[in-house]
Amino acid sequence: MTFALGSRALSAGYRLAAFDQVGSTNTEAMAHARSGEPGSTWFVTTEQTAGKGRRQRAWIAPRGNLASSVIEIIDVPPATAATLGFAAGLAIASALQQVSIEANLRRAGSDPLKFQLKWPNDVLVEKQKLVGISLEAEAVAGNRLAVVVGIGTNVVAAPTGTPTPAISLAALGVHVGAEELFAVLSDAWVEFRGIWDNGRGFAEIRRLWLARAAGLGEPVAIQTGTATIAGTFDTIDESGCLIVRTAEGKHLPIAAGEVYFGSAASVGAA
Repeated sequence: MTFALGSRALSAGYRLAAFDQVGSTNTEAMAHARSGEPGSTWFVTTEQTAGKGRRQRAWIAPRGNLASSVIEIIDVPPATAATLGFAAGLAIASALQQVSIEANLRRAGSDPLKFQLKWPNDVLVEKQKLVGISLEAEAVAGNRLAVVVGIGTNVVAAPTGTPTPAISLAALGVHVGAEELFAVLSDAWVEFRGIWDNGRGFAEIRRLWLARAAGLGEPVAIQTGTATIAGTFDTIDESGCLIVRTAEGKHLPIAAGEVYFGSAASVGAA
């Protein structure tokens, strides 16, 4: 099977650049943006050898996993562009739900797989990381912004030694190829990118995201690099910041950091 866009993505005018192997789909996408790529293009591979995720961690996709990046050229401020990551989380979670229908039928008597969104940009299942999402942005000609959204999914294998334990679709009993998952993802992206609407629809994205949020209402600790903030995960605000309710009743907005939920929160706060 080869990579192909879904019918909805094709109708929306998206283009596709597929690779047998590539260092980084994000790097390829941004290079095209710098050379005048008009946007709305996906870059995909089943084997990525030199990718980087959040905080410049290695993001390696062994053969059979899905490394995908979509580039959008948009006329919005960087702070607004950052909220596109929440639409990306909803898109991949929706795609995963669709390709997991048969697996859930086989889980009769067990709870169905539930794909949850971990702030800011991960997808979890059974408290393990299945998907990582990263955003990069650069100014391009015409005072516009090139935004590359990278979405890496553990289809056949998961890394070890990660801050959050990781798992693959195969280990969950979801037998799907990277190519099939991508086609569904490309269509889901059109849906949630449309709802986001250059930030104008973030209120609805926020509502949908919170309905899938991992750890909402639970103890949370966030390591920001210079400090650790502990409390309860209260919500995300209109700019996408995580709101922590402290023991003193204060509501603190967090723009970035490593998040630890539940029993792991005490470890993160230690």
